[in-house]
Amino acid sequence: MNKPDDNANDNWAHRSVGMQCRTCMWFVPKANSQLGRCRRHSPVAAGHGWPAVFRTDWCGDHKLSESAFDAPKEPQP
Repeated sequence: MNKPDDNANDNWAHRSVGMQCRTCMWFVPKANSQLGRCRRHSPVAAGHGWPAVFRTDWCGDHKLSESAFDAPKEPQP
């Protein structure tokens, strides 16, 4: 019996690739960690501050950060 491909049933799989927290302007990384904080909304007392997220997490509020791109190291032909 063939095991179904999990991504074949995930309608959002294609969106998660380009909308990861690591490229979002609201993401503040922790030093030397895969974790960071999402600063999209105000911190909440019940959650003890801003939500902790992984660099590879994603959400629908993603906004691409200008600093997510490095300048080209050598001129393009």
